[in-house]
Amino acid sequence: MDATTAPHRIPPEMPQYGEANHVFELMQNMLEQLLIHQPKDPIPFMIEHLQRDNDCVPKIVILGPPASGKTTIAMWLGKHLNTNLLSVGNLMAKEYSPLAADARRHYQKFQTLPNMLLVRLLQERLREEDCVRRGWILDGFPETREQALMVQTLGICPRHVIVLSAPDTVLIERNLGKRIDPQTGEIYHTTFDWPSSSEIQNRLIVPTGISEAETARKLLEYHRNIVRVLPSYPRILKVIPADQPCVDVFCQALTYVQTVHRSNAPFTPRVLLCGPVGSGKSLQAALLAQKYGLVNVCCGQLLKEAVADKSKYGEMIWPFLEKEIAVPDNIILKVLRQRLDQQDCIERGWVLHGFPRDLDQAHLMDSLGYKPNRVFFLNVPFDSVIERLTLRRTDPITGERDRALSLSAAPAPGRGCAHSWCIVNVWCRW
Repeated sequence: MDATTAPHRIPPEMPQYGEANHVFELMQNMLEQLLIHQPKDPIPFMIEHLQRDNDCVPKIVILGPPASGKTTIAMWLGKHLNTNLLSVGNLMAKEYSPLAADARRHYQKFQTLPNMLLVRLLQERLREEDCVRRGWILDGFPETREQALMVQTLGICPRHVIVLSAPDTVLIERNLGKRIDPQTGEIYHTTFDWPSSSEIQNRLIVPTGISEAETARKLLEYHRNIVRVLPSYPRILKVIPADQPCVDVFCQALTYVQTVHRSNAPFTPRVLLCGPVGSGKSLQAALLAQKYGLVNVCCGQLLKEAVADKSKYGEMIWPFLEKEIAVPDNIILKVLRQRLDQQDCIERGWVLHGFPRDLDQAHLMDSLGYKPNRVFFLNVPFDSVIERLTLRRTDPITGERDRALSLSAAPAPGRGCAHSWCIVNVWCRW
């Protein structure tokens, strides 16, 4: 909106609705698909895109040198995420596909596939209903920059790219012990992952092309190509060391593919700081507000200001403060709601501390529509909290806080100081 025009009164629920329902991301994805496919009639195309409802399905590429374990990790991810595992082998093995039949004949003759034929195979597979609904994992593809560019040209864009990395000496040693189950396609190893079942052991076979010389040749080719492939996937790439137990590699890969990349959507920060008394919430809130232009909302300060202004809420609050008992939640929420609904909080965002203090208050705040999109808990050891509160001093005139160098430190001349830790009330929540 044009900031030079009259102030726009934006209802607070509008930006919250947009963030909660990912409206910006939805429109962005739809626009991307329109520009990629360029349909003659955009309206039916957009309706079909919305009906698919597949903007959040897994779209993963796993790359790595030979014997890095990428097929194993891809299979485990596929089972865990209930998605489709795609590799050059199973793309060629597809039944009732003339294109796959042509690919098999070409591979039997030349032991390789042209890039165009391979990309067409992939495009045909990704159009099928199970890939549209449940997503996909590409195992070891693309191998070259030319393949990566061809795939991107067709609008096939992964959301997460994982690259497994390990020293060549480790990979060569690992490759020599590789064994494959011809029935299930599972990969085992004579040292690291040998099956307990004798039936599986008896049917394992030695894959072709795993000699030391052949592995070294493949590694050289991989290193030559991968440095040109990686620049095609900025900001969605993660390198995971593969010279560690497979379970650890899988956990890191699973954690990464389940993360949501930062959106380009307009974002209004609503930050909540939680933590015990003396954890530094007030200081961190002030620093955040200063750096990012947020409104610093201290619940305790709001109650004090309401009493000082002698407002209608201040008259309701004063009896509780006078008796040094907790202010009821419904009164606190009225004061807090009045502040958070002001235009500066809606436009610039806010950082709140001092409320909520318990789970019931959090549920109550959430039910009223005040939902933070960033929550931080400041965890401080108990001994450190005691030391901080013991050394805390407050200027009774300005209200500013300082910290004494030691318990015997004298107050500033002409002004009495008070121990804040002696006047910590439930309503203040510093």
